[in-house]
Amino acid sequence: MGAGSATRDANAVAMTPAPSTRRRVVVLGTSLTAGLGLNPDRAYPALLQRKADSAGFTIALVNAGLSGETSAGALRRAAWVLDQPAAAVILEVGANDGLRGVDPDSTQANIVALIQTIRRSQPQARILLVQMEAPTNLGRSYTEKFHRAYTTAAQSTGVPLLPFLLDGVAGDATLNQADGIHPNEEGSRRVANTMWRALAPVFADLSR
Repeated sequence: MGAGSATRDANAVAMTPAPSTRRRVVVLGTSLTAGLGLNPDRAYPALLQRKADSAGFTIALVNAGLSGETSAGALRRAAWVLDQPAAAVILEVGANDGLRGVDPDSTQANIVALIQTIRRSQPQARILLVQMEAPTNLGRSYTEKFHRAYTTAAQSTGVPLLPFLLDGVAGDATLNQADGIHPNEEGSRRVANTMWRALAPVFADLSR
């Protein structure tokens, strides 16, 4: 999403120390993951880490969100982001593609290539794809094709497709910052709850 000074918040840093007993889970994403406009401990990955800790799961979430990144950028960045072993990689990519009106076929191809890249470098890692949606002002045909890019990419690669990141948050002024794009603190809590429902079983399995 927006670029600029927020890029500083996008460095991949572990939310909690990752001793050998913890399994690294990398969240590769945009400013929505980096937590643009929020204190880092209010971004949804930090909230997920606290939920995981409270549940006794032995995972360490690594926030690898980068402001302004497209799916093509995520593909270029994947190698150095994943320079250490990861038990799982969560992909929140493509939000900026939708904002820029990038051809959904290109987004789909980049997602598939990204998944293949991760599998080559981290064959043991679980990969999970987060559904993203395009703004409705781009027209129904575009938004539907953009939506299908994720379902098709997930089906063709055999990775689980998680719910829309901003489900119940997108378009609600009370849950977003002034830009109407990035969640505020309450919106971030809603995002964390949405992701937690999908990820808690994965975290539990990784903690066995």
